Amino acid sequence: MRRLLAALAILAATTMHVLAAGTITLSFSQQLDTQGRPLAGGLLYFFQAGTTNPQNAFLDSALTLPHPNPITLTADGRVPQFYLADGQIKIRLANAAGVTIVAADNLLVIGPSSGAGSPPSVDPTTVIATGDVKAKYGTGAITGFVRLNGRTVGSATSGATERANSDVQTLFEYLWTADANLAVSGGRGASANADWLANKTITLPDFRGRVPGALDDMGNSAAGRLTSSFFGTSAIVLGAAGGGESHTLTEAQIPSHTHSLSASGTTSSDGAHAHQMGARDSTAGFGAGNPGNVEFVENFANDLSGAPPTSSTAAAHTHTVTVTGTSGAAGGGTAHRTVPPTILVTFYIKL
Repeated sequence: MRRLLAALAILAATTMHVLAAGTITLSFSQQLDTQGRPLAGGLLYFFQAGTTNPQNAFLDSALTLPHPNPITLTADGRVPQFYLADGQIKIRLANAAGVTIVAADNLLVIGPSSGAGSPPSVDPTTVIATGDVKAKYGTGAITGFVRLNGRTVGSATSGATERANSDVQTLFEYLWTADANLAVSGGRGASANADWLANKTITLPDFRGRVPGALDDMGNSAAGRLTSSFFGTSAIVLGAAGGGESHTLTEAQIPSHTHSLSASGTTSSDGAHAHQMGARDSTAGFGAGNPGNVEFVENFANDLSGAPPTSSTAAAHTHTVTVTGTSGAAGGGTAHRTVPPTILVTFYIKL
């Protein structure tokens, strides 16, 4: 450790042999732990000078291909080659568990970041970056990524359930900024960096059992292909989840249709036939003296005066039959599936 501190002090005050354009003298050096053993799997963090804001180191001198932050040391404790932008830098070197071995601020980056000669150009659009999502035909954890499973990430002492390690800081701060709906333990503080330093956790997006889809606007006006009426929530909010595996139709959602109906009986024309008739006497308001007030009643056994019924022959006519009621119930009323043909993989997000 004394060797490292001495080297850091010298490079901050002098101009040394330039190992590469825009770097400091840690590249390819072997680092040791407090017991003098190679710092296998050690973590080298880079920050803007005088702050706790992460700053990228790069794989190439053109500064187009970013390293992970932190850089992980090799099994023998060596620091991989890296390049930095002009100016000053702050570093923190930790062991694999995230325990700080040494920290230094305002270190001078040696050499112009433009470098000498013409280094190979790297297209930054081909490089995977923090927050990028990929699908993998597997189920386990992979280096440099975490699964999008709704668990949490945070610092080594945060108690996070998916990954509790210092290497998730960049992702923690990225998610904190990108999606205000992601839950932060203890509530959101003043900034992403403040919550990281407070050892809080943030909940990862939950892709479990869900098919990823595109926002309905994506910087344009909403296309209306996904609406809250059917998606179930706003389709222009990052991370919004809707839809369902199955659906049970309500009566209002059943297409309009008819049911066939059959009934016994006839409504055909009857020929001429007699109807029985009873007549009241004139004192009761009916009778032979008042032939205009005659009441015809089918199957009338006797009139109120006790006179025997008489009959009258009516012309041929029809009888109307009215059928009321409901048809018998049909169908089971159970849910039907809405899942398209699907194959399952694991989704990961880059640290």
